[in-house]
Amino acid sequence: MQETIKNINIDLLIPFENQPFKKRNGVENEELKESVKENGLLQPIIVHSFSAGTFEIISGHRRVEACKELGMQTVPAIVRDMTKDEAVIAMVDSNLQREHLLPSEKAFAYKMKLEALKHQGKTYGQVVHKSRDNISDNESGRQVQRYIRLTHLIPELLKLVDEERIAFTPAVELSYLPENEQKMLAEEIAYTDATPSLSQAQRLRKFSEQGRLSIDTIFAVLSEEKPNQKEQVKFKTEDIRKYFPKSYTSLDMQKTIITLLEKWQRQRERNRGEAR
Repeated sequence: MQETIKNINIDLLIPFENQPFKKRNGVENEELKESVKENGLLQPIIVHSFSAGTFEIISGHRRVEACKELGMQTVPAIVRDMTKDEAVIAMVDSNLQREHLLPSEKAFAYKMKLEALKHQGKTYGQVVHKSRDNISDNESGRQVQRYIRLTHLIPELLKLVDEERIAFTPAVELSYLPENEQKMLAEEIAYTDATPSLSQAQRLRKFSEQGRLSIDTIFAVLSEEKPNQKEQVKFKTEDIRKYFPKSYTSLDMQKTIITLLEKWQRQRERNRGEAR
């Protein structure tokens, strides 16, 4: 595979088509911008030639956004000569190394990579069942299949999975519900402020397969008291919204709070160490 390294005008860089990895706000993004501002772009981004003199980003979307926000005109880039399917596989592999990936990001990334590998002549069985390393170095073929199932969820339910309101395994069960039943479920979750456990999700799927799932059934299942339900600390959005930029989602605010608490804990540990 041929590759060259050169500085590329930032206006000639375009995001990878249909790439599933979302732009991050919050502390992580600010820390990245601060690093680029102080040290420059230490690691070149990876691109491949696209059309009309432009370059499609394979790895480095967040770094490019940081450079744009800082007013940089050019960025160092590794330009690789590759087919579209090779580019898809490289894009997925490079981004799967990131920390704090959302379930939806992994789901659509695995699906994109699977389709690219199938275009190269590999069957679904070869890709998912027999050779786990074709899709993921870290997860089994069965787990990859589960992630891909999440792409069958409607956006309202998938958002709840990303926000960790619906756990991963129940979400896989819910992905087997037809779209109209998923919409009913999303409405009842909003109404009851309750999400299904694994056993409840399995029952909802069974009712669906039997043709017995109705809005009343969903309400009855969600209204059940869950055993061993953990106590939760909740904040009203209106109480904390004023401390965050308007662009922040609920998930952005949650991650920022956790990051700040982790920093506070580390500072307390340092203070205790100095006091000894």
